[in-house]
Parts: sequence; structure tokens; C-alpha cells
Amino acid sequence: MKRFFLVLVCFAAHRGFSQETDSKVLQGKVTSTDKDVVGVVVQNTSTKDAVITDIDGNFAIRVRLNDTLVFSAVHFLKKSLPVTETLYQSNFVEVPMQEFVNQLKEVVVTPYNLTGDLSRDVDRVTFEKAVSAEAMNLPNAHRRVPTQSERKLQQATAGKFNVGMLLSPPLDPIINAITGRTKMLKNRVKVDKTYAQTQRVQGFYADSLFLTTLKIPMDKIDDFMYFCEVDEAFQAAVESQDKLRIWDVMIEKSRAYRENNDLD
Repeated sequence: MKRFFLVLVCFAAHRGFSQETDSKVLQGKVTSTDKDVVGVVVQNTSTKDAVITDIDGNFAIRVRLNDTLVFSAVHFLKKSLPVTETLYQSNFVEVPMQEFVNQLKEVVVTPYNLTGDLSRDVDRVTFEKAVSAEAMNLPNAHRRVPTQSERKLQQATAGKFNVGMLLSPPLDPIINAITGRTKMLKNRVKVDKTYAQTQRVQGFYADSLFLTTLKIPMDKIDDFMYFCEVDEAFQAAVESQDKLRIWDVMIEKSRAYRENNDLD
């Protein structure tokens, strides 16, 4: 009886140990030819675990044999990857993503009994919850995604982690500061922010106002906004967030722009 009990205990211990060791952390990288690979959601649908790719598309997630990984992002087609024996035994996997192109080829309304009246039809159609970092309550999901220039500046100033150099400071920030790369990236971030701010200002006013009041041709509006953007008075007005003040400056700048470009 004692021997049987000892064998039973050993079997239970071995089974528990095998259950703990039948999973592993799979490392991989999401790739794309021309799209940003940061923020892609990698979900193990079998265990309900999920992670987000970093700036270079790298990820690490715990998997078991026969699990299924699903990769999803708004700008990529959703992709499923079964954890086969070959994949499970590998140490690294590269996952190419295909760009999502939103092309409406055909519209079918009969199954949903739609009338064509949006105010009446909106309550008749139910939508599945979008797969996103916010919907899944993933860590840092609500943080603003930095621009490409901001990410490059962060890399240039933070440097890279090098195993074996734990006691030595990274050399990248020093080299970038000496060569002027850090200064160049800071200027690029500033220019990007100024451009984004100018685009928001342009959205304050209808195109018809540019045509009728400012007398700026439609194909010259973007060029005119850049003409305003480099003016300190315009920037001061934008920072005040006073739309009337901004409009007054734009009226004044439109006169100079028309004169410089022989539009009168």
C-alpha cells in the first residue's frame, strides 16, 4: 500500500511538472514592406493572453502546442498562425503582414432589412466589438502612439541595451549628439508638430472661405497654409487658440500671398 501511494505521488508530481513545462515563450517579429509594425495585437486565442509589438515589430508571448496566434491591426489583414510542432520547436518566428485595403466592391442590404434612412437603420444593425488594444485593456493601450520622428529621437537619445555592458553607458546618445543627429531629429519633431498644428487650423475653416474671402485658389490652399506657417505672428495666433485672431492674421497673409504670386 505504501509503495502504491509513493508511485501515485510521484506520478502526480511528474504530471504537474509536465503541465508547467509544456508551454514556452515564443519570440518573433511582425514585418511589412511599407507599413508601420508597432502596436500590432498578438493574441493567443487558446489561452486568451495578448501582447503588443514594439517599435520594430518584435513580440514575445507564451504558447503551447496546438495553440493559435492571431495578429490584428487596423492597417493589416487579420492573420492566424497555428502553433505546430515545427513552430513550437523553433526559437523565433517572422510573421509577414498584408496591408488592409478598404475597397467596397458590393453592398447587400436585403439580409438586414434596411430602408436607406440612416436615422432608422442605425439601430437595426449590430457591430462586433473591434479588436484593439483599448478594447482588450492591454497595458499602455491608451498612450498616444509617438510619430516616426519622435520614435527616432527617442532611440537616438536613449541608446540600445547591450548585454555585457551593464556598467557602461550606451554610446549611441553620445555619438548622435556629437554628429548632430540628435539636433536634427529634434528639429524634425518640431517641424512635424508645426505642420500637424497648421493642418488642424486649416480644418477650422471651410474651403469656400479660402476661395471667396481670402481669394486663394483651391490648388494653392496648402501652399498658402505653409506660407502662413513660417510666420511668427501666425504661430502666436495659433497658440492663443483664438479662431478670430487666427482668421485676422490669415486675411492679412492672404493679401501678401496674392501679391507675391500675382493672383490679384
